[in-house]
Amino acid sequence: MRNFGPEASAALGGPRWLAARRAEAAERLRGLGPPSADGAEVWRYSPIDQLDLDAYHPAPETPAPPVPALAQELGAGAVVLVANGRVVSVERDGLDPAVSVVAGSDLERPPDALGTLVSANDFFVTLNDAFVPEVVVVEVPPGTVVERPVVIAHWAGAAGPDGPAPCALARTFVHVGEGAQADVVEVFAGGGQAGRSLVVPVGEVVVEDRGRLAYAMVQDLGPASWQLARLGGSVGRDATLQTFTAGLGASYGRVRFDAETRGEGGATELTSVYLGSGDQIHDVRTMQDHAAPRTTSDLLCKGAVGERANSVYSGLIRVRHGAVRADAMQTNHNLVLDERARAFSLPILDIEENDVRCSHASSVGPLSEDQRYYLESRGLAPDRAERLIVLGFFEDVVDRVPVASVRRALRSRIAGRLEALLGGRVTDGG
Repeated sequence: MRNFGPEASAALGGPRWLAARRAEAAERLRGLGPPSADGAEVWRYSPIDQLDLDAYHPAPETPAPPVPALAQELGAGAVVLVANGRVVSVERDGLDPAVSVVAGSDLERPPDALGTLVSANDFFVTLNDAFVPEVVVVEVPPGTVVERPVVIAHWAGAAGPDGPAPCALARTFVHVGEGAQADVVEVFAGGGQAGRSLVVPVGEVVVEDRGRLAYAMVQDLGPASWQLARLGGSVGRDATLQTFTAGLGASYGRVRFDAETRGEGGATELTSVYLGSGDQIHDVRTMQDHAAPRTTSDLLCKGAVGERANSVYSGLIRVRHGAVRADAMQTNHNLVLDERARAFSLPILDIEENDVRCSHASSVGPLSEDQRYYLESRGLAPDRAERLIVLGFFEDVVDRVPVASVRRALRSRIAGRLEALLGGRVTDGG
């Protein structure tokens, strides 16, 4: 890791607290080796052994890129534009003035919970701690209802013809106060069509008692990029966290979301979707962590892979001692559209309490021949029937997207990717 030493970390500058935090993490990084798929369950079925960090370097500052098209479609109250982990601009014309969106040198001190919701022993979290240029903090005061989403638009650079590939590190922290409500969307775009890039975002969200947060992350990076995202959430008493992640672009796109319900009556709803083509690998890892009584969690993850694409879903339901009356559901369904594609589904339960209800369901299989026959018997051409079946497969998961403007944009993008994958033309059906 010759490009990721303490000297490179110290050269990033910024507020004193952030520089000190980076220096401590850079020292810890020396004792951590990059992960390997051999013997490490959390990296099973992944291509992590193909990652050569010596081929990357911390991404340099870059001229302001355009706001990604997807971010422009979301009717944002505020747009934070981030290039290679550095905040370029903050536009907040439509945002409640009580809501704080702070980043970079304007952030005089870190949030108290920063770094507590993701593992400090994780190699890529530590890499992010050591080299993230800036931290974006969204603070929603108690009782505030934010009408329009806060959109954080991340742009990642790509390698030029001669230079090493950039590693873009982004950090986000969202705090929703007691009784407050908000929508936050992160969009990852860029990465180029040919040049390699490595994108390592870390995000943490805290929802206080009786609060509600709808959080969405949409990854639409270039086809030669890798994304390794780590997210953590904490939910208070009678609070609700609704999350959504989508994997569309990137050669290898991985997101891990650990959501802890720490207050009685807290609820989480986790939703993920991915659509793979070519040689893509989409990798989703989740943990529904019940740490208090009468908490609920509901996960729905659906994906389709065609051509030579692979997908991996691994999900853990953990019910801790004392979390009586916990109610958890985990569902993962996969469509395999080509005999060369593969999908893996790995549900896991870890239950330390008796008076609970936990269940899971998973499936991996091809398109239903009965559905295909039904549609073709009513006059639809085979290719059109196939497209309608796949669109119908995704409809319930798209309906669960907690931010309405993301829901509309996602329907359009799924239809467009299916058109490219299956050929012909697909209409999005509204």
